[in-house]
Amino acid sequence: MTWWKGLILAVLVTGVAAITVQGVRERPPPAIEVQLTKAKKGPITRTVAGAGKVQAATTVKISSNLSGDLVELKVKEGDQVTKGQVLGRIDRRRFEATVKQAQAAANAARGDTAAAQVDVARAEAEYGRVSGLVQKGLASQSELEKLTADRDGARARVLALQDRAAQAFARLDEAQNELLKTTLISPIDGTVIERSREIGERVRGSDFNEDVVMTIAALAAMEVKIEVGEHEVVHLRTGQKAEVKVDALENQSFEGEVVEIAQKALIRNQGSEQETTNFPVTVALMVRPPGVLPGMSAEVKVKTDSRDSALTVPLQAVTVRPAKLLQDLHVDVEQGAIAAPRSTEQFAKVVFVVDAERKVHLRRVHTGISSDTDVEVLDGLAEGDELVEGPYRTLAKDLKDGDRVELPKGQGGGKKPEKG
Repeated sequence: MTWWKGLILAVLVTGVAAITVQGVRERPPPAIEVQLTKAKKGPITRTVAGAGKVQAATTVKISSNLSGDLVELKVKEGDQVTKGQVLGRIDRRRFEATVKQAQAAANAARGDTAAAQVDVARAEAEYGRVSGLVQKGLASQSELEKLTADRDGARARVLALQDRAAQAFARLDEAQNELLKTTLISPIDGTVIERSREIGERVRGSDFNEDVVMTIAALAAMEVKIEVGEHEVVHLRTGQKAEVKVDALENQSFEGEVVEIAQKALIRNQGSEQETTNFPVTVALMVRPPGVLPGMSAEVKVKTDSRDSALTVPLQAVTVRPAKLLQDLHVDVEQGAIAAPRSTEQFAKVVFVVDAERKVHLRRVHTGISSDTDVEVLDGLAEGDELVEGPYRTLAKDLKDGDRVELPKGQGGGKKPEKG
C-alpha cells in the first residue's frame, strides 16, 4: 500500500501545481468596448458655420447738431418713412432771430460797400479832371498827388467793405443752415425702429456727442454678421452662397451671400490659454424673410467646397497622437505632422483600424475637407476599412496600438468584423 500512497500524493501535488501555474499565468487584458465605423465613399461638402444677429443692411441714427426743445415728432416706432420726409422739429424761434440779425448785418455791409463804391467813382472822376488840368498847366502836381492818394484810399475801403460783406453773408448762410437743421429730415427710405426722445424733451446737439432722437433702418435689405475662426475664414470668399436659418422661424431656411469679410481680427483673452482669433463676416439675405426683425438670432452655413466622390469617415474617428510615439511604432509621420498650440511637440492625425482578430492598429492619415459630420481622408485608408469612432475619451487618450476591442454588450460584440 505504500507505493499507492506515494502515487496518490504525486497526483495531488501535480494537480495543485497545475492549478497554481494556471492561476499565476498572465492573463490577457480585457477587451475595450468601442463603437466602430467603416470608411466609405460618397459626396462631402465643407461648410463654415457661425451664429449672429439679423440686422438691417443700412441703419441711420437721426440726431441734430443743434440744442433746443423738441416741439414736434411726426412719426413713431414702426412707421414707414421715405427719403426727404419731415420727422420732427426743434424749437426754431432762437434760430429765426439769429437769421434776422445776420440778414440785417449783411444788408448793412452791402449798403456800406455801395456807398464806398460811390466814393471811389467820385475820387476817380476828380482825379481825371485834375489830371487834365495838370497837363494844361492849370493845376499843380501836388494837387494831383493828393487826389491819387484819395482815389487809392477809396478803392482800399471798397475792398475792405467787400470782405466784411462776404463775412456777413457767410454768417447769414450759416444761420439759415442752422435754421434748416431745426427740421429733422429722413435721409433714406426705411422704418423707424426706435424713438429715443419725446415732444418737450431737450436735444443737446454737439459735434462731439451724438444725441439720437430716433433710428431708421432700411429693412428691405437685411444681413447677418457672424464671427469665423482664423482656420475657417481662409476658405471664405465674397459671393459664396450661404444658408441662413432664423431661430424664430422653425424649419425654414433662406438664401444668403457673403458680402464682406473683415480684414482685421477680433482677438479675445490675448496671451492666455483661452485666446481666440475671429474675423467678422457679413452675410446678406437675398430677400427679407417675412416676419424677421432686427436683433433676431440666426445661424449661417456657407458652403465653401465639395467633392462628388470622396473617401470619408466620421469626424470623431480621427484623433491625434505625438509624432514621436508614431516614429517608435514605425508609422510614417514625415508629412502631416502639426504643432499643438503654444507647444513645440509635433502631433499627427491618426485612426485606429480594427483587424479580423479584434485588435486595433494605429494608422496615420491625411485629411481634406470636412463637413459637419464627416471628414475626407486623402490617404492612409481604403474603402471598407473598419475603424474605431468612439467613445471620445477612449479614442483620444486611452486606446493604444495592439489593444483588443469589442462592441458594447448587446450590439454584436461576439461577432468578428466583416472583411472588405
